[in-house]
This record gives sequence, C-alpha cells and structure tokens, in this order.
Amino acid sequence: MMEETNKAEEKSLNFIEEIIEEDLKSGKHQSVLTRFPPEPNGYLHIGHAKSICLNFGLAIKYGGSTNLRFDDTNPVTEDTEYVDSIKDDVRWLGFNWKNELYASDYFEQLFGFAQELIKKGLAYVDDSSSEEIAKEKGSPTQPGTRNRFADRSLEENLQLFDEMRAGKYRDGEKVLRAKIDMASPNMHLRDPLLYRIKHAHHHRTGDKWCIYPMYDFAHGQSDALENITHSICTLEFIPHRPLYDWCIEKLALFPSHQYEFARLNLTYTVMSKRKLLQLVNEKYVHGWDDPRMPTITGMRRRGYTSDSIRQFCERIGVAKRDNLIDVSLLEFCVREHLNKIAQRRMVVFDPVKLVLTNYPADQVEMVSSENNPEDPAGGHREIPFTRELYIERDDFMENAPKKYFRLTPGAKVRLKSAYIVECTGAIKDENGIITEIHCEYLPQSKSGADTSGLKPQGTLHWVSCKHAVDSEVRIYDRLFKVEDVGNAEGDFKDHINTDSLHVISKAYAEPALAESTADASYQFIRKGYFCIDKESTAEKMVFNRTVTLKDTWAKDKKK
Repeated sequence: MMEETNKAEEKSLNFIEEIIEEDLKSGKHQSVLTRFPPEPNGYLHIGHAKSICLNFGLAIKYGGSTNLRFDDTNPVTEDTEYVDSIKDDVRWLGFNWKNELYASDYFEQLFGFAQELIKKGLAYVDDSSSEEIAKEKGSPTQPGTRNRFADRSLEENLQLFDEMRAGKYRDGEKVLRAKIDMASPNMHLRDPLLYRIKHAHHHRTGDKWCIYPMYDFAHGQSDALENITHSICTLEFIPHRPLYDWCIEKLALFPSHQYEFARLNLTYTVMSKRKLLQLVNEKYVHGWDDPRMPTITGMRRRGYTSDSIRQFCERIGVAKRDNLIDVSLLEFCVREHLNKIAQRRMVVFDPVKLVLTNYPADQVEMVSSENNPEDPAGGHREIPFTRELYIERDDFMENAPKKYFRLTPGAKVRLKSAYIVECTGAIKDENGIITEIHCEYLPQSKSGADTSGLKPQGTLHWVSCKHAVDSEVRIYDRLFKVEDVGNAEGDFKDHINTDSLHVISKAYAEPALAESTADASYQFIRKGYFCIDKESTAEKMVFNRTVTLKDTWAKDKKK
C-alpha cells in the first residue's frame, strides 16, 4: 500500500509551485512571502507539520520568506503555553520565520476596517440570537431571509459598534455582520459574522478588547497587511475564499490570494484538535506529549526525527483532493533515517541468567562492538564481558524444533561481538521455571578470529550481569485499532487500542546507555529503535520505542 501511495503522489504535480513560478515569471509578484497561521489553542500535530514544511519550503525554494502569525482571535481557548510550544516545534522542524506576528497586532486596524465597511453600507450590527441567525441563513438548498436589522442607518451601526467595543453589551447580545447576499448559494456569503462580543482576558492584549474579529475577517486582512503573496490553506477553506476575496476587494487592500491543498489524514490517527484535547482531558493519554499522540511534541518524545518528518511530508506531496495516507509510510521514513544515525546498543527485556561455566569467575574482559555498521565514521565502543550474563528468556528453548536458530542444549550460538558458546544445560526452580542456562565458551572464537570450522546457530545480544543498567522500556503501539478513525462507527474513543502501551519495568541495558543524551537515537539490537524519555533518572533509565525494526503491523493485519 505504501509503494502505491508513493507512485500515486509522484504523478501529481505540485500545482502551487506551478502557480508561484507563473506569478514570478509574469511579474505579478517580485518575491514570495508565505505565512504559517496557527491558532494557539493546542499543540501542533503531524498535519500542521505538512503545512509548515509546505509554507516554509516554498518560500525557501523561491528565495522568499515566511511569517509566523498566530491567529489569536479567540481568547477563551488560547494560551501562551501553546504559543511557546508552536514556536519550539517550528524551530525543531528546522525552519526560521521572518516575522513573529499575531492577529492581535492588527486589532485596531481590523476595527477600522469594520468601521469602513459600515460606512460603505456593507456591514451592520445584528441583535438576533445565534438560533435566529442560523434559522434565517436557510440551507444549502433554500435561500436565507433578510435580517430585520440589516437596514439600520450607518450612524446607528457605527454607534452600536462603538458601544460593543466599549463593553456596553453582554456576550452574544450583538454581532457585526457583513451585508452581502442572503440568497447566495455559498452559505459563507449569507451575511457572515465579522465580530462577536467576548468578555474574556486575552493572553496578549489583556482586557483592552471585549470584541474579537472572526477568523474569516481577520485572516484575509492580516494577509493583506503583511503583503502575503500566497496564502495556503487546506481544502475546507475553499468555500471561505469568496469572502476572503470580497473583504480585500471592498477594503481595497493588497490582493493576497488564497490557495488550497489537501490536509493530511493518517490511518490509525485522529487530527482534530478537539478530539486530541478530549484524549488529554479524559486521561486516555498522559498529556499532549504522550508518545502515542500525533502531536509534534509527542513524536519528538517518542524519538521521531525532524529529518524523517520533513522527508515524509515531501514524499506525500501536495494534492488537490483529500486522501488517507498509510501511517506505515511515516514509520518507514522514521525507520530509514534512524537506521543511518542510530547508535547500536544491547538491552535485554526479559532476562534469564546465562553462566559460562568455564570462564574465570572474577575476570572482566572488554570486547569491541561497532556503534553503527551503516556509518563508517561511527566508531566502536567497549563492552564488559563476564562469566555471568543476561540474555532474553525466549532465546533459549529446552526442546527446540529443527528451525530454531537460538540456544538449546548442544547448540552453539555467537554472543554479539564476543564469543561462540555451546549450551550444556539449564537449572530450574521447584516450579519448573528456568533460572540459569549453562554454557561453555570457546576461547578461540572471539569476534574477529577465524571461526570457519564452527557453525553457530545464530547471534544473540547480551548484557553483563555485573555491569547491567536497570532500565524501564516503554513499548508504544498505535493508539487506535481501526484504519479510518474518522469514518468508523460510534464514538472515536470506542476504537482506542487498550494495548497501545506495554511497560517493561525490569530490563537490563549495557553500560554505554547510562550516558544517554536527550537527543540521541538508538537501535536496541534485534528489538527496534528507541530514545531516552524525559522521566529517566540516575537510578533508573527510561526508554521509549520509536518504531520497530520492520513493519510488523502489516503482517499482523494479514493475519
């Protein structure tokens, strides 16, 4: 499915690039200025990453620049916490903005624009309730009816609008509407709201304002004030574009133009901020940065790299229609990048002791192992090797079938970067549980020596018992059980994967991992790709699985 998605997207030309090139060639614009306009009411997710890469990437490609402008027109839901996280995520993705701006920077000018529309007879104050307004708007198949306040005089409208700003009226008591066409087939042109009353503290302007512009009014005028050449939105804003153009035309502003592209929809994922907030507030996840969340901060905590996310966004391209992208493509991009940069380490998840009965009891031998075979400059590390080691419990089977290529009595295996060992038996407790596996090591078989006469069954990872670092390993899986969560029956929370987190509280890691850094990536040999979690302490390391070594989910689906 992933390859089919790639081929389909490769055939689709980036139509926005074609538009930009034509605009520059014709002289319509001398340079390119885009903007990324997030609303600071939550954390950014992978869908926003696509928009970030598109807006900043286009500007970079054509020698232009990008403004970061916060759409802070709803003080009830906005917070400086979200502003700070958004800036941090954009920087982490590798982009820098020309100007840091806010819709609130333009509140005075937007108020003036609204007054200008009133003076031109193109806006009026409406006292109707929200229910009355909705009823008068009609339906997509039935025209709306004229509002009884639409014929107020210019003087009365200006006075009422000034009184709205002065705080004379309660929330919802009055709104300012554009006067366009109540019979328009486009519902967004049926006298849309421009301003509403909200007596709420704003994170930047404090209590200076109690009326706030609607997004459809603030968006286009902010673009025009900044001389944005290409205002790029997602497809749901197509019906909003006529209002965008109408406001700019009636106010005679810089002719910014809106272009739309398909938003990102991923399998096994939800992208709605409202739904993500539900997951956080109702404790289905442990915050916005939970590694199962599709938020950029969650992906960062899980160990995704900015390079892999940018590569993913480039691979899916820019389309004119909505489609559902297989999350396996994102995981492929992450896996591909981590394979190049991740340091190899050995960690035992389900330990059982392996005793080398012919190895000196007090000897500590350092063996050398490559940090990354994909990186010639990656170097080597020294690992302590001793008589008593931990290996994975499922790497031993007392009565093994013919195709079992691990450890069983009489069989030989290589211990990664160390020696070949031969199993001589095992010790069990009173319940029949194996507590120790006994082996003899072959002194002449040290890694790098000529072992052409020996045929080990396989290679196992291990950790010296004496030097093992206590670790907790968190195995993350997909948060939802169905591919298309948005179109699944019932409430979206009914499809949450209750096994999306498995915690291994007693794992053992090789000593090199005790010096892990927050930005390091690791491949735990034979296990997957991991990173250190922020909850790690000196007493106990905590690691998060970023992604498996292979796409095991595809195999599970076939089963």
